[in-house]
Amino acid sequence: MNWSVFEGLLSGVNKYSTAFGRIWLSLVFIFRLLVYVVAAERVWSDDHKDFDCNTLQPGCTNVCFDHFFPVSHIRLWALQLILVTCPSLLVIMHVAYREAKAQRLREAGGESCRRIYDNPGKKRGGLWWTYLLSLIFKAGVDVVFLYIFYRFYRNYTLPRLVKCELPPCPNVVDCFISRPTEKNIFTLFMVVTACVCIVLSLVEAAYLIGKR
Repeated sequence: MNWSVFEGLLSGVNKYSTAFGRIWLSLVFIFRLLVYVVAAERVWSDDHKDFDCNTLQPGCTNVCFDHFFPVSHIRLWALQLILVTCPSLLVIMHVAYREAKAQRLREAGGESCRRIYDNPGKKRGGLWWTYLLSLIFKAGVDVVFLYIFYRFYRNYTLPRLVKCELPPCPNVVDCFISRPTEKNIFTLFMVVTACVCIVLSLVEAAYLIGKR
């Protein structure tokens, strides 16, 4: 990852965000992205390798693992983080479009021409709607992924022991998940931070509507 580019994007998002948006961005960057990169990937790195079933039947362990882990936590979180941060980049792109449009008018009419935007980054008109829709989209993405996690992993927790009787398993076999307690702690941490982010997005949306 090119951290200088990433830092530039973060500074751009901070520049055009409200106070609630800056808190949301800090929460996503520190408590979600960094935790994901530094710790969560390592916790789930052995999920398939150390998923043990008390059978030597070829294919049984793979079938049972696929049944209980239809989608990896890590891949779901990666997709969630990508989708939840994209709307902020759309706001930056909208501001850049305004600045480019104002620049073209100045080049065509000179410095004395009428300015169409007193401040291209001010949340008025179309930019206000872009910002508001980005907040709703971010909250919606987190809600959808929380529901997906709940459907795949009931109560967001993993049991220590699961019983599997899918073909080609010869009978009901016991399968053991690697480090379930540690994985449950990280899962609940990510769920709680996602809930806080949802609340912040909705509060910021209410603040924008009330201010207007």
